[in-house]
Amino acid sequence: MSTTTEKREDAEKIAYALVKKKLAACVQILGPISSTFWWKNRIQNVEEWLCLIKSEKSVYGRIEKAIKEIHPYETPEITATSIVAGSKEYLKWIDQELKSES
Repeated sequence: MSTTTEKREDAEKIAYALVKKKLAACVQILGPISSTFWWKNRIQNVEEWLCLIKSEKSVYGRIEKAIKEIHPYETPEITATSIVAGSKEYLKWIDQELKSES
């Protein structure tokens, strides 16, 4: 899953909240990145921070809700992509972290 924010501080708040709530095993913050997109009938080009969220499909709805509670954007990017392959040990670690006690 992923989301972008305008400020690094917002990305860090989202990362901390998702990991603390055991909705993500890990959130990586990359940036700044350059994003170009249509918004309100104009092309925008902004600097953003990308959050890569390591989690499972079963908690997507809870992740989306948690991000929306924190995110300052009117319409934040919140997307999910499937892991088509990964090391058995890493995928097991994600599963264990999401199920372990806080």
